[in-house]
Amino acid sequence: MMRPLLWLLLASISLPCDTAPVEKHGESDTTCPLMVKILDAVKGLPAASVALKLSKKGTDGEWTHVAIGVTDETGEVHNLITDQQFPAGVYRVDFDTKAYWKSQGSTPFHEMAEVVFEAHGEGHLHYTLALLLSPYSFTTTAVVSTHQ
Repeated sequence: MMRPLLWLLLASISLPCDTAPVEKHGESDTTCPLMVKILDAVKGLPAASVALKLSKKGTDGEWTHVAIGVTDETGEVHNLITDQQFPAGVYRVDFDTKAYWKSQGSTPFHEMAEVVFEAHGEGHLHYTLALLLSPYSFTTTAVVSTHQ
């Protein structure tokens, strides 16, 4: 049963960010620089209303809050950040998985899912961060692409 869900997640993250209506970011960008997708592995459905927080690591090692978001009914967050707000650096996304599972009537193991990654280390790129979520586990993957 998990294998079809994993294939569904992987297939859904390969869709470009601009398949959903998004605003233009900057002069030449037509896709989001960072998009998030979450799938509820228990239900096999998108995980709606999952709160998340994006932070950037400073040169002093401290994290600075950059943006917040909540997944929509498709389990996605678009327009989380603009290109101007997303320079090269190390970022962390904190997903409030505990609140999501409580709202679903489950008692989760994790307080949150945390993903730390380096952005734009090799030039201007676009990122889709996907999370496959269950009450006792989570898996993340990313699709990194050049602007087209």
